[in-house]
Amino acid sequence: MWVAKSSELKDQCPVRVENTPSAHDLSFPEHDSYVVLNAVSSLPWEHHTSRKNISRRTAPGVQSKDHCENLSFCMVKGCWLLLVGLVLSCQIPGVRLKLWRSRESEPAPLQPVPQKLQLLLQQKHQQQAQDPPKGAGKWRKKLLIIFVLMGILTSIWLFWHLNQKINLRREETLTNMCDERARMLQDQFNVSMNHVHALALLVSTFHHGKHPSAIDQKTFGEYTERTAFERPLTSGVAYALKVLHSEREQFEKQHGWTIKKMETEDQTLVQDCLTENLDPAPVKDEYAPVIFSQETVSHIVSIDMMSGKEDRENILRARATGKGVLTSPFKLLKSNHVGVVLTFAVYNKDLPPDATPELRIEATMGYLGASYDVPSLVEKLLHQLASNQTIVVNVYDTTNSSASISMYGTDVTDTGLLHVSSLDFGDPLRKHEMHCRFKQKPPLPWTAINASLGVLVITLLVGHIFHAAISRIAKVENDYREMMELKARAEAADIAKSQFLATVSHEIRTPMNGVLGMLKMLMDTDLDAVQRDYAETAHASGKDLISLINEVLDQAKIESGRLELEDVPFDLRSLLDNVLSLSSDKSNDKGIELAVYVSDRVPEVVVGDPGRFRQIIINLVGNSIKFTQDKGHIFVSVHLVDEVKGACDVGDKVLQQGLNLVQDMSSKTYNTLSGFPVVDRWRSWENFKTLNSKDAVEDPEKIKLLVTVEDTGVGIHLGAQDRIFTPFVQADSSTSRHYGGTGIGLSISKHLVELMHGEIGFVSEPGIGSTFSFTGSFAKGEVSSLDSRWKQYDPVVSEFQGLRALVVDNRSIRAEVTRYHLRRLGISVDITLSMESTCTYLSNACGTR
Repeated sequence: MWVAKSSELKDQCPVRVENTPSAHDLSFPEHDSYVVLNAVSSLPWEHHTSRKNISRRTAPGVQSKDHCENLSFCMVKGCWLLLVGLVLSCQIPGVRLKLWRSRESEPAPLQPVPQKLQLLLQQKHQQQAQDPPKGAGKWRKKLLIIFVLMGILTSIWLFWHLNQKINLRREETLTNMCDERARMLQDQFNVSMNHVHALALLVSTFHHGKHPSAIDQKTFGEYTERTAFERPLTSGVAYALKVLHSEREQFEKQHGWTIKKMETEDQTLVQDCLTENLDPAPVKDEYAPVIFSQETVSHIVSIDMMSGKEDRENILRARATGKGVLTSPFKLLKSNHVGVVLTFAVYNKDLPPDATPELRIEATMGYLGASYDVPSLVEKLLHQLASNQTIVVNVYDTTNSSASISMYGTDVTDTGLLHVSSLDFGDPLRKHEMHCRFKQKPPLPWTAINASLGVLVITLLVGHIFHAAISRIAKVENDYREMMELKARAEAADIAKSQFLATVSHEIRTPMNGVLGMLKMLMDTDLDAVQRDYAETAHASGKDLISLINEVLDQAKIESGRLELEDVPFDLRSLLDNVLSLSSDKSNDKGIELAVYVSDRVPEVVVGDPGRFRQIIINLVGNSIKFTQDKGHIFVSVHLVDEVKGACDVGDKVLQQGLNLVQDMSSKTYNTLSGFPVVDRWRSWENFKTLNSKDAVEDPEKIKLLVTVEDTGVGIHLGAQDRIFTPFVQADSSTSRHYGGTGIGLSISKHLVELMHGEIGFVSEPGIGSTFSFTGSFAKGEVSSLDSRWKQYDPVVSEFQGLRALVVDNRSIRAEVTRYHLRRLGISVDITLSMESTCTYLSNACGTR
């Protein structure tokens, strides 16, 4: 076995050697080392290098490569067309199903039905329109399955395609390497054969053409030894003289030795091949004893070459044809290697070029033979190539196709790939081939494996993501349908609850009014103290119950969307006076100061819903009284929104002082109604959109009021401030037990404010107090629109008109509020903040009189 040494080719196509002929041009290039060919150019062409093309099996490889590329392109194109077709076939039915469902979900014209039934039908149709088609998820799953299958098929096809390319490259690499070695061996053999032929001519010229001969054994041996580099494939050359039987005795006496015969006819190797031990050649008509030999084969001198079967056939065929002939492979003497012998006949120099075989046989003078030690010489030749080869080379004599003879190499393990290159050594009757295969089996196609596994993993990952997305979409759709169903049920239940509360509240309020009326009539009769106390307690409880029923009824109307506001003119200041007068008893009992202030810029008459406005004020003031202990104050103020927008240049003194309270709290007492600290009221409306919008176009006939209710109560802790406007929710569980209430007053107030196109907010700090602010949109009203003006006809009010008053108070904001109320009675008011300023004012007033 011979391991050719070249770089390992792991799934890579090596760079082709520049001298390697292509598949279309297999002629061998001229080499500078072929100088001897030029020297013997006069020889017949048939004795030159034949330069025949080496049969190369690359055409099937190229055709298979083109076939694989065409097949790959067709498969890719077909896969994409199939995928697009499946997507369209799955998607179009889904679209048709959606259209059919949407048409089905369109409600037909309904006949007049009750309002509740119509609402339920509308909700049902909306739910049907929002529900996705039942087949919407099926085509997604089908598309996902098709995608995964296509990914698996693509990974399989990619592995097959890349593996085919790797095998083609491997086959092409083996072909190039094998053909290169066959070409080199063939060229070197032809060069060596030409040199042997030239040596035959040299013997003919200087041995037979001169008398006496110019060549002897010593001369022949030295010459052949010095020119051995020109015959790199030969292990030795020798010349055998043609001797007839009649000339044998004289020949043996002339040379001093007898003609010996080969030990066996088939030239089987013997370890001891000394000529002294060989038998004399038997009697024959003709002999061919070796008289000249190269030193490497000097042991064959005196041996009759005609005594060997192979040599005899070669000698007879060589002298008849005039060409070099080869023997079949045999074991050479003393070398134990398989070899062949190349034989040329040496003719008389007067032989014409077109001589017949008979003339050639008659003109034959001797025979020049060259032995080739094929294993050693082929290995030496191929060793000149690059090292670390990965192929194994075998050379065979295939003259007998049924029983080829191995000339070089041993049997190797089949690695699955074999390339055969033909060899032409110049003898048309002998056929030789070079078989090449890789030393090792091909490694695993990691490129194809990694690429196909990568595509498969990506496909599975994408499929998993799509499956999770589809499952999530299906779950969301199911949850959405369930949510819509539950929403519809909840809305229906809520509507039923609201209708029930409205109906029950109305039915309860009617007999309760009768109870209150009878209790009022009972209190007008003669009752003793205990009876009157019982009647008053029952009357107060009835009024509280009526108030609770009204709140529940309002909440039911709000939830059912049937609460509407009126637009009637009313006196805002009188309304606030009435509200505070109703709450004055409770505030007086707690020792809480209760005051109201309305800016001069607020119109006297506004158009809106006085009842709902009154309800908001009652809720806010009631909460302030409820959560304020035995100290402090409750202050209700009303201003225009435009006054607050220009906070940097506020003209109203009460508003100005209220905004500057935080900055003036360094003294022990505070400039408030009661002298207790309060929260910064600005923070209660700082997030109102109405106050922050600058580009809004306002109707000149509309006004925006800002109402603020300030108290010094217990405040609201931070954890409860986010849910303060939630219905039936209070600050904590102990609030209802300690202070009472249902927790729907602020929720109703918030909805009423929103109906007035306003906003509500608050700021609260535990231990300091709270401030609620809200805005509302009203129209400007005319004073003449009111039915009567009680101020002009009330005798008590008329008595104060034209009087003058001096308000002495060290709290300026309380002095301004006092002046506001006195002016409403027609009194001219002046203010002093200390006793010194009061004395000065009075002395000046007396001096003026």
